[in-house]
Amino acid sequence: MTSTACFIIVSRNDIPIYEAEVGSAAKREDAAQLHQFVLHAALDIVQDLAWTTSAMFLKAIDRFNDLVVSVYVTAGHTRFMLLHDSRNEDGIKSFFQEVHELYIKILLNPLYLPGSRITSSHFDTKVRALARKYL
Repeated sequence: MTSTACFIIVSRNDIPIYEAEVGSAAKREDAAQLHQFVLHAALDIVQDLAWTTSAMFLKAIDRFNDLVVSVYVTAGHTRFMLLHDSRNEDGIKSFFQEVHELYIKILLNPLYLPGSRITSSHFDTKVRALARKYL
């Protein structure tokens, strides 16, 4: 079974600081732009929901055709957004929780400026491994 998944981390200032296409489906020419558009369009919904609940995992908040946007919001209002076509909610929650741990390790690095782009190849490798494991 092929799956589509695009993962993005958006800072509290609505600036994307990490992006990764983590799916195994055949890539369309315009897929990256479409995925970014759908995820950024869902930011308004995330903003409204984040203030109405204390839960970090907001589950599926938006749909586009057969794709679903799931969101996890950290205590610092950094948003982890996943555009996917799978129905594995427990796996998605576990993926978000483990990526959150990786993100905290990045924040603890004294050389990382919070809110700047995450360029660590180690972080990227770990996120992709978690995506293969859970998604």
